[in-house]
Amino acid sequence: MAMSQVSSLEPPASKYDRLLARAKKVPPAATLVVYPCDESSLRGAIEPADEGIIVPTLVGPATRITAVAHEQHLDIDRFGIVDVSHGEAAAARAVQMVHEGKGELLMKGSLHTDELMRAVTSSSTGLRTARRISHVFVVDVPSHPEALFITDAAINILPDLDVKRDIIQNAIDLFSLVGLGTPRVAILSAVETITTKIPSTIEAAALCKMAERGQITGGLLDGPLAFDNAIDAAAAKIKGIKSHVAGRAQILVVPNLEAGNMLAKNLIFLAKADSDGIVLGARVPIILTSRADSIRSRMASCAAAVLYADARRRAVAVPAV
Repeated sequence: MAMSQVSSLEPPASKYDRLLARAKKVPPAATLVVYPCDESSLRGAIEPADEGIIVPTLVGPATRITAVAHEQHLDIDRFGIVDVSHGEAAAARAVQMVHEGKGELLMKGSLHTDELMRAVTSSSTGLRTARRISHVFVVDVPSHPEALFITDAAINILPDLDVKRDIIQNAIDLFSLVGLGTPRVAILSAVETITTKIPSTIEAAALCKMAERGQITGGLLDGPLAFDNAIDAAAAKIKGIKSHVAGRAQILVVPNLEAGNMLAKNLIFLAKADSDGIVLGARVPIILTSRADSIRSRMASCAAAVLYADARRRAVAVPAV
């Protein structure tokens, strides 16, 4: 069989594969892995380290971490370990290390997300910035041509208009800083028309006006849009919606956490999508991994966070004119 015939039968690189390829071209990021006390969280650090995209430091009880590594035949001898007794203390120590300039990324280990986020959001010692902290799911649906960024489906339960402004800006910044260009942002609701009976439609219209006034920058916004006419060009055409976003959205902004969580999990479990998650708005990106995540998902989370961190690193390095 000719080489051209062989290559034509090979599957195209996935969105995640392309993301990982870009991450390998930038310097690896110093990553603080918080309380990696099970096989899944240790592998979550080892795999991207093997690919050369992160340099992990393990923060947690050294005896327990090394015992898990020995039981699972995992090589962690090359990694530094900061010995801290329990999950809450590990989160606090990792946050302190960020302040000391010893980490560009945080990665969740086997502690509860709430434990980690309490340390991150502490008003006195945490990693808060002027921006609201929010979560972005990056979802690779096999049947869809582009990755979908869904926000916020994990942190802000019922965000108001001001919080949604920050949620959108965080997602736009992630999209552009990982090298994907200017995103098309759909503000989702149940319908594409504005009605007082559905408050999220009014907020969607207000957010679009905020973008026109420069209160949200770097993306093309439209809303309200229903999910179908946000991501499917035929559905948008049937409804007579004409915009640069409708039918081609790349960032999907949901009305609240419940809607976003259900949307993301529907795509994961019914459309067999891969997903990764990153928390933004803090001083450093935070990689949230789960025992249920596939290797591809864990790698994609790291790749996106590394590209984000590298872009910020380069922005700081450029002297002001």
